[in-house]
Amino acid sequence: MEARAVQRHIGIPATKVRQVIDLIRGKSVEEALAILQFTPRFSARIIEKTLRSAIANAVNRDDEVTTDADELFVSRIFADEGRTLKRLRPRARGSANRINKRQSHVTIIVSDGRAEVVRTDEASATEAVVDTAE
Repeated sequence: MEARAVQRHIGIPATKVRQVIDLIRGKSVEEALAILQFTPRFSARIIEKTLRSAIANAVNRDDEVTTDADELFVSRIFADEGRTLKRLRPRARGSANRINKRQSHVTIIVSDGRAEVVRTDEASATEAVVDTAE
């Protein structure tokens, strides 16, 4: 079971966000929250908020299978480039330099490690058992 949360148009470049998300990739949710709480980067607060949203999405999902927040871990997390706001800074002799204000999108996917396998008939189930035995 997987749940995801997306935070878009963060006013921080994706390169700076990636420095923080590399710290929590593959960790359990409790450990990831502890790491983010003590990371002195502004992007850590935004990632922590998005991670809490992904946890809430997993716990409050309308499924037959109930999910406990203690079992979750960060299965995938990535930061993509958002739009770039282009600004001009005046320079000498009437020229100008461009300032790029970059934005990013953060996607966090949490999982409990259980794979949801859907089989339509018994033949595929026996084939899967034979394949793992080899």
